[in-house]
Amino acid sequence: MSDRPNVLFLMDDEHRSDVLGYAGDDVVRTPTLDRLAETGVVFENAYTPAPRCMPARQCLMTGQLPRTSGCESYGDDLDPQSMTFARRFAQYGYDTVAAGKLHHTGEDKAQGWTQLIGRSGGCNVERVEEATADGPEPKRVKWSDAREVRRAGVGHPDAGWKSRIDEYRTRGACDFLVDRFLDPHYDREQHDRPLMLKVSLTQPHYPYLTTQEKFEYYLDRVDPYVDEEAFDHDGLSRRRVHVRDDDERRVDDRPGAVSPRDVRRATAAYYGMIETVDECFGRVLDALERVGEDLSEWIVVYTSDHGEMLGQHGIWEKGHHFEASAGVPLVIRWPERFEPGTVEQNVSLCDLFATLCDLADVPLPADHTLDSRSLVPLLEGDSERWNDEVVSAEDQRCMIKRGGLKYLHFPDDPAVLFDLDADPGETTNVVDDPEYSDAVERFRARRAELGYGSDAVADYEDAGYEPGVPTAN
Repeated sequence: MSDRPNVLFLMDDEHRSDVLGYAGDDVVRTPTLDRLAETGVVFENAYTPAPRCMPARQCLMTGQLPRTSGCESYGDDLDPQSMTFARRFAQYGYDTVAAGKLHHTGEDKAQGWTQLIGRSGGCNVERVEEATADGPEPKRVKWSDAREVRRAGVGHPDAGWKSRIDEYRTRGACDFLVDRFLDPHYDREQHDRPLMLKVSLTQPHYPYLTTQEKFEYYLDRVDPYVDEEAFDHDGLSRRRVHVRDDDERRVDDRPGAVSPRDVRRATAAYYGMIETVDECFGRVLDALERVGEDLSEWIVVYTSDHGEMLGQHGIWEKGHHFEASAGVPLVIRWPERFEPGTVEQNVSLCDLFATLCDLADVPLPADHTLDSRSLVPLLEGDSERWNDEVVSAEDQRCMIKRGGLKYLHFPDDPAVLFDLDADPGETTNVVDDPEYSDAVERFRARRAELGYGSDAVADYEDAGYEPGVPTAN
């Protein structure tokens, strides 16, 4: 039996970090994730490296920021055979198994996962001859956020296609665990190689659809963002969805308008999807215990790729660096080594590469550039040496956060500075406040070092963190 610990990586999609029971939401039902949080370490200020699915997931896997990895926009993928933490663990004897969404669309769909379960995509082939088909070209443009909100509610059957796919993935992961640890027909359980299992679900990503029971439970319990003012900044008010003043069933009086009831329905459906995710993760944990595994011996990580605006500031979905979109839930549980607790320091999903390697005693790859710092000191309660900086970016937009100050750079709009300690709702831009002038200068200098802005360095290679080392600035 291997001395290295097994790893269970639980991930969902577009999950706001505050819509969890353990985060203080007393409406949503998340008993599984609440139990993980109660017995694990909760990172209260964890951030995505990019507030959009594809670049966020590529950066997570490589431990690199978007500018380092070259994955800065939706559609950008890693080069084949890239160094991901899955590939690194496979190199050191792990069976790396992924059930669910990876979002690699290039030639290498696995990127280090040695076995895929579920609908994770096929392989690319070099076509000798293009097929032809008669008829109109299929529509490939997503409809408006307002229409997404208006169509929210109960999905049939089984709450929509995302729910069906997540059920398929969950069932596949549970079946895999039975086959691996019991093999009930031949009694040939496999304990000789350590396992890294990722269960990656698509919910609560829109469309906002849930079951009838969950929808009815949440409909009049949620507190939706209805009376939200758009932030007075072009870069932070993109794709705003206007909420009408009434709920009358009539034609919208302005483009892209939704009713307060539409907002409530979408919010209720979103909560219902989160409860479904929690149930799926609970089934995986139950399956592990059912096959005789001691969960205290497993490293369990739970996170999401980015958040969801959910109507806050009048915006839906993701793509912004507001806390609701850029923040992510993050829990790491390993009772054999770490006491339960919370961490307030700023951390990034990029940091999971170095952290997992540190925990499993897997050496960091010497020839792979990393923007990843081990979270182990924070897990052990030592924050003195932590570099309390986190960076998130998409295209030419960049967020830098240190402590409670969050600086946002836009290529065509003025910069924004939020003091989250004084203004947690992100309503006031203090970038021109003399009290913050020194901090703004430091942020501007760091922004240029990171390769953003008209004065950006021309030879950017990485964020400048020493690989795996959490030393402070």
